[in-house]
Amino acid sequence: MQQDTETLTVPLDLEPTDRAAAGASAIGRWVAAARPKTLLLAATPVLAGIALAAITTGTLAPLVAAATLLAALAIQVGTNLHNDAADFERGTDTPDRVGPPRATAQGWFTARQVRAAAHLTFGIAFALGLLLVARGGWPIFLVGVAALASGYGYTSGPRPIAYGPFGELYVLAFFGITAVAGSYYLQTLTLDWPAVTLGLALGLPAAAVLLLNNYRDLETDVAAGRRTLCDVLGRPRARVLYALLMLLPPLPLLLGAGLPGATWLTLGALPLGLLLTARLYQGAQGAQINPMLGQTGLYQGLLTLLMIVGFAFGGGA
Repeated sequence: MQQDTETLTVPLDLEPTDRAAAGASAIGRWVAAARPKTLLLAATPVLAGIALAAITTGTLAPLVAAATLLAALAIQVGTNLHNDAADFERGTDTPDRVGPPRATAQGWFTARQVRAAAHLTFGIAFALGLLLVARGGWPIFLVGVAALASGYGYTSGPRPIAYGPFGELYVLAFFGITAVAGSYYLQTLTLDWPAVTLGLALGLPAAAVLLLNNYRDLETDVAAGRRTLCDVLGRPRARVLYALLMLLPPLPLLLGAGLPGATWLTLGALPLGLLLTARLYQGAQGAQINPMLGQTGLYQGLLTLLMIVGFAFGGGA
């Protein structure tokens, strides 16, 4: 989110883009504009929901799984592109920005071109969504419409999500609970509490990415009129919230979630969470935050990987 984060949607700057590589060709610039390093946050909860469904039921609907994953990725890319054009037009992306370069602000493409690419990508997501509606019915239709609407509304409209203090809650809902539970539902056609709890656990570090992004950009956000949660809390309390978002996720996985397998393995991700929290408390700021964004996203991925390994053990924790 410029704060970009990214849903099933929310634009997120996860690591510095190689400026030279991004400018080497039109293709390289379009790849950079799509922010490929943010796609892990869109893919991880979907894969987690599919894995939970497979271990719970002993079956897998591979075509449904592939369509679910591709739709989530398309929504993420569409959100990133739309965010790129919208932030440029609102004057949010200024020379003072310390995040990775943006396609429109750098003059690689016009805002009209980037927005057209966003519409095309959202169109692909919509087409995939129709296939998923045939499987999951009206609940999936409503989720898909909400995801597309939020992709457009993240930095557009009279009250953009990115310009208020509820962005982290939005990420928790879409990058966590909705993504995991929706993917699980598409496989099983049921909705169980463990899927919701798992979504909560994975949504917390996703929200931490957005919080950290806005922590980095606090001054430029305020100048642009963005009243983010970091602005509301102030940096000291934002550091406390980041620590909680990073260190609490294994608890829902371990306590009362009803997940199968050796869920205690997720504790293996905590050293990375502790390391990143320590860096923030030690004074990381500005461009020093950029690599931490990607590492926070990797923390969510590591939690998922360890959880899936735990599933393979079968039995109880």
